[in-house]
Parts: sequence; structure tokens; C-alpha cells
Amino acid sequence: MPIDRKLTLFWPAALLGLAFIFLTASHSFAQVRIKDIASFEGIRKNQLVGYGLVVGLNGTGDRIRNSPFTKKSIEGMLERLGVGNLSNDNLKTKNTAAVMVTAMLPPFAKTGSTIDVVLSSLGDATSLRGGTLIVTPLTGADGEIYAVAQGPIAVAGFVAQGINASIVQGVPTVARIENGAIVENEVKFVLSSLKSVMLSMRTPDSTTVTRVKEAINKALGPNVAVALDPSTVEVHPPGKMAIIDLMAAIENLRVVPDNIAKVIIDARSGTIVIGANVRIDRVAISQGGLTILVEDTLTVSQPEPFSIGETVVIPETKVVVENRPTKFTVLEGDVSLQRLVDGLNAIGVGATETISILQAIKAAGALHAYLEII
Repeated sequence: MPIDRKLTLFWPAALLGLAFIFLTASHSFAQVRIKDIASFEGIRKNQLVGYGLVVGLNGTGDRIRNSPFTKKSIEGMLERLGVGNLSNDNLKTKNTAAVMVTAMLPPFAKTGSTIDVVLSSLGDATSLRGGTLIVTPLTGADGEIYAVAQGPIAVAGFVAQGINASIVQGVPTVARIENGAIVENEVKFVLSSLKSVMLSMRTPDSTTVTRVKEAINKALGPNVAVALDPSTVEVHPPGKMAIIDLMAAIENLRVVPDNIAKVIIDARSGTIVIGANVRIDRVAISQGGLTILVEDTLTVSQPEPFSIGETVVIPETKVVVENRPTKFTVLEGDVSLQRLVDGLNAIGVGATETISILQAIKAAGALHAYLEII
């Protein structure tokens, strides 16, 4: 009955800086719309939040003893609906749960339009499945009520349990209501009153801002756009062009965004993402490995018939050491992304070894990129 155990030990990569060779590389980058890399300042979503009660649960709600805020909320709700003072009564309902209700108010949302809401249990409820949210005002950061939510909820997860076992799939204490809130108050913002629009880059970069400014001036006229800083471009409407027309004309213009050379490494999953601008000076890389194969064999030893003795199991261990030949590969100067990948593949390294090699190249000063490990 053999039992195989295989252990692989990887030796550190040997890196030798050979020379610096500077080459001119040609690249083709995709053009993207300005609306995909920038946004207009002042036109954004607003966060809303509220506190409410979910009723109609099948015994999976908050336990009143552990959630006093749920009891107070039930008492206040019933009092507002005309039920007498219940402060002296002992509520034992398990069909109600206190929840936090959150939503995003989109820009230019008008009174009467609907938005989606998300419900998250606040107490010790085990599931919100089958419940109904009762009227819940949603307020903004300024304390004003902008929407009111209510309706039956939808839960993606579930929980099933018996006497000795239980199973939980997803998160049954978080739910959604599609179009569950009605906008009752509009954000005061008059777009037509603006004298200019401000473009904000999602990733600040001086080169990208300059290219955006030049693309706008080329399409709409000279000196229409001015770059204020690496993340902001101010655009004035030419002539009597309306602001909304100006925005439509800007957002569909195409530019080539610039970005820094970056290598992203996720050590937990072995994922490596290398940007197109990553460059490596000429280096030689060797990657060797030591493989140890341990094989355990269990041998049964039995006594002779009609003799005094007992059956014993004797383990036998066989150890084999395999040393893989070391391979060298040379990466030429100013190595491009494709050459880097080809070079690493040439010595047959996996994700774990590649991470070690990239870190060693960075330590040697040959990797000209930002190395980020997440």
C-alpha cells in the first residue's frame, strides 16, 4: 500500500546584469472615449440611508430579548398606527427584523422615479426571506428625505437547518427590492446655469490630461479647454453652444490614455498582470529546482501458524532526490511585454516561480515598473 509524497524545493533565481541596451519600441494603444476615463464634476450619484422594519418573516426575525431596538421600533410603529401603548406588554414576535436600508440616488433623478434599495439585517435575524419592508424614509448626507422605500423583498441566499445540522447558501440576511423606493425630493442642480464644465480624470495623469485637452481643442476650437492640474480640465462652450450639447460633444471624443508601468501580483492565487509599458534591462535568468520524492510502503508481518506472536505493520520509506538541470535564458535590453512572457516560458517556470523572479529582477534594479503585491 504505497503512499507517495512529493515535495518540490525551488532554489532562488540567479540574476546577472549583463548590459544596458536602449532600443526604440513601437506600440499600438487603443483609443478610448473621454467618458470612459473621466467624469463631469457635480454630476454624480448620492448615497441614501434609512432604518426600517421587515415584517412577515417565518420565525427567522430578531429575538426581542437580544434586539431591544427592534422592540422599540415595533412599539413606535404600532403607536403611530393607532394601537395603544404596548410598553408594558412582553412582545415575543419572531417575525420582524430591524434593517438598514441603503440606496444610490442617480443624478437628475426626478420626483416619482424609482430606484433600487438594499436591505441589511441589523439584529440577530437568521433570514429575511419572505419578508416585506414597511414604509422607510431614506435620507441623504444633509439629513433631508429624498426617497421612501417599501415592498416585498428578494433574497438570493437561503438557510436550512434541522436538529443536528444546518446549511447556509449565500447571505440570507441581505436582500434587495428592485425599484423599491420612490424619489420624493430632487437634488437642486441646474445644469444650464453653468458657464463651463469641469472634467475630472478617474486616474490623474499629466499626459492623459494634456491629450484630453488637445482633443477637445482640436474638435471644438482653440483655447476652449484648459488643463488645470493632472486630474482636471475646464471646458468653456464655444459661441452659444448649450452645456448639454457641449457635454455630448466632449464625452464621445477619443484619446489614447497614458499610464505608469505596473506589475500586479496576487500571491494567494498566483495571478500576475503585467502592463504594456513594463520594461526590463538585459539580464540572464536561471531557475533550478530540487525535487524530493518520498515513498512510504507499509509491510505486514504475521507470526507463524500456531505460534505465539502478533501481527505488526512495518513501514518502509524510500527517498529519491531528483535535481533538474539549470536553464539560462537571456532577456535582451528594453524587453517588451511579449519578450518577457516568452523568456519566462522558455525556462518553464510557473506562477509561483515567476513571482519570485519578478521580485528578484526588481531588487536587482532591472525592472522599470511599479511592483504591487496584493
